[in-house]
Amino acid sequence: MLRRYLDNAATSFPKPPGVLEAVTRYACELGASPGRGAYDEAKQAGLLFDECRERINTLINGEGPRHVVFTLNASDALNMAIRGIVHGADRTLGKPHVITTYMEHNSVLRPLNELVNRGDAEQTRIACDPVTGLVDPVDTRKAIRPNTALIAVVHGSNVTGTLQPVAEVGKIAQAHDIAFLVDAAQTLGHVPIDVRAMGIDLLAFPGHKGLLGPLGTGALYIRPGVEQRMATTREGGTGSVSDHDTQPTFMPDRFEPGSHNAPGIIGLSHGVKWILDQGVEKLWRHQRELIQIVIDRLTDMPGLTLFGPQGVEDRVGVFSIRIEGFDDPQALSDVLEKDFGLLTRSGIHCAPLAHQTIGTDQLGGTTRLSFGPFTSEADVLFVCDCLAHICQGHAARV
Repeated sequence: MLRRYLDNAATSFPKPPGVLEAVTRYACELGASPGRGAYDEAKQAGLLFDECRERINTLINGEGPRHVVFTLNASDALNMAIRGIVHGADRTLGKPHVITTYMEHNSVLRPLNELVNRGDAEQTRIACDPVTGLVDPVDTRKAIRPNTALIAVVHGSNVTGTLQPVAEVGKIAQAHDIAFLVDAAQTLGHVPIDVRAMGIDLLAFPGHKGLLGPLGTGALYIRPGVEQRMATTREGGTGSVSDHDTQPTFMPDRFEPGSHNAPGIIGLSHGVKWILDQGVEKLWRHQRELIQIVIDRLTDMPGLTLFGPQGVEDRVGVFSIRIEGFDDPQALSDVLEKDFGLLTRSGIHCAPLAHQTIGTDQLGGTTRLSFGPFTSEADVLFVCDCLAHICQGHAARV
């Protein structure tokens, strides 16, 4: 039985040609730690890192590759941004206040809750529409206080696929001189992102999802000047100004202590290169075509509930469903794998408030299907046929 991978929201698979080859070439031919030696292999590795930063900066229309800070993953990048802004905030107006939404991933919810529980910050969570999952930017503006230091919004929901109006929120943040953090875990590489046009100060993203790199990679883009508002969250060796026992103040070294995941970052660079070569607009068109098929085939399917926006305009290729007769979403995932070779993920998806918003938090969550650039139209049509078969079989038993 052909197995079809439909869990790209967790990590992308397969990877493009060149990613594995780049990792292997580094491991077999270079092996040196970038920036930790004056010999040729270390210099070459450093140049490959620079190339990766440049490619990411091009993809997001950033203001400089040195402001692309490599992290362990998107959770690490979000922690760096949230804690950095909170700990670096001016406290003359009181504890720093952070605005976020009910659609956020635990990678935003948990750091914020920890800061609040320690008495280091205050937070406001903006409710979202229970059908679409969309936040109203007006509600964000109304939540601003004199001590608001950060607005954090997920670009694309990992539960419903909802695309939030980040450009509108970005305008509000800019008008009030508030740092704006966007979690692009489900969008970068799939959806065109222009940090300048969208008013994004901090863009956090993994390397292993839409950017098609290896696991254990990620980055935080910090708009020039915003780093001055941020405290460092960890310090250590950088290979630069080693005669000083304080953290460098220049970018990206200020936020990059310790040795990097060189094989992963060099593999990530080739994932980003593949996206740039294909053109993110082309990849976005392909995903929208797949989204349209799902909307057309599943929206009115008897016995099936499709959560999130019911059109292509406000969503990415991440879909949550429930089918009558499957009280446990994992039971549906098991049937999809065993009978049809479809690999999906069921549960709460590390986003409990998103499930609370759509009313599935007390039901064990949903079954999630998520697409990548190598998901074909035939794959999606097959998925829809399989779901129809399951629904019809349940209806016949009833």
